[in-house]
Amino acid sequence: MFIRKIALPLAAFIFALPLTAVAAGVFRDVLDTPARESAFASKSLLNGVASTGKRVVAVGQRGHIVYSDDGGKSWVQAKVPVTSDLVAVTFPTPEKGWAVGHDGVVLHSADGGATWSKQLDGRSAGQLMATFYAAHPDKGALGSPATAAALVDEAKRIGAQGSENPFLDVWFADENNGFIVGAFNLIFRTADGGKTWEPWFHRTENPNRLHLYAIRQVGGGLYVAGEQGLVLRLDSASGNFSKLDTGYKGSFFGVTGGEHAAMVFGLRGNAFRSVDGGRKWQKVETGLQDGITGAASCGEQRLVLVSQSGRLLVSDNTGENFRPVKLDQPAPASAVACLGKDAAVIAGPRGVRAQAVQ
Repeated sequence: MFIRKIALPLAAFIFALPLTAVAAGVFRDVLDTPARESAFASKSLLNGVASTGKRVVAVGQRGHIVYSDDGGKSWVQAKVPVTSDLVAVTFPTPEKGWAVGHDGVVLHSADGGATWSKQLDGRSAGQLMATFYAAHPDKGALGSPATAAALVDEAKRIGAQGSENPFLDVWFADENNGFIVGAFNLIFRTADGGKTWEPWFHRTENPNRLHLYAIRQVGGGLYVAGEQGLVLRLDSASGNFSKLDTGYKGSFFGVTGGEHAAMVFGLRGNAFRSVDGGRKWQKVETGLQDGITGAASCGEQRLVLVSQSGRLLVSDNTGENFRPVKLDQPAPASAVACLGKDAAVIAGPRGVRAQAVQ
């Protein structure tokens, strides 16, 4: 069977089969093995970071999740039920948060990131998808009979793969309503805080099943960014994600923006912004030649970008004019979150650290 790798900006994101842990001579799946405590958890590879009230939470390899209540000066390792590599985290409220990663894992915290429980993994997600589409073709919601049959076949194939496919981003509007997206067009929605999930595989204008790398609500719209220049926007009238054309065919790793503008960013320093809901896009001159791997909106007046090589750029919330920021300790970056309007926390292969962004 042909397997397409996920072209993400950091090696830790590369598509891989589930790993196992060895304990007392017995192999255990990473989905059933709690993350080990490590004094170096905050200095190891961390792929995602989010602010939650006064706390900052970062997620990374081997199920490591760390949090800080003092602006990144010190870090505490959270209790996590898996050792799967984690790639993204979000907190719609100071207490409620979600993290996603390899092996199709979805984790939930109800205490600001100190402890986590598993809500979903690739084994159950694949079966959920197969069951959902097998039960729906007769209701007409999946399009023509041929389209419905193809969806059922695709769902069964993904279900048979088990925990092979990762989720790559997560976004919640509030403590109940959210989305997870991932490899090969995987997308699920929940309206009850992750107690149940509904596949939206049939609701994306993505016939080639390109990977979905990011999902965010900015500028009054909900956007998805993916490989090969894929950008989707949720059409509230149809309930489907419709394809937008930025004119760029390279992969986009993220979405950011302010109240009046949306911006997508990705390979080779490329970024494009739209002020009309995605109908027209304008190239943003970032001055970067490496991949832009993370972004954050710091209050109402500032956008921050970080890159693979460790560059950090700042702009006002229109995203038109970015300027470089001199870093205290330059290092490759994978994600960034704000600490107020004048500081940020940067995560990457060397761990997580605070940085002024004035």
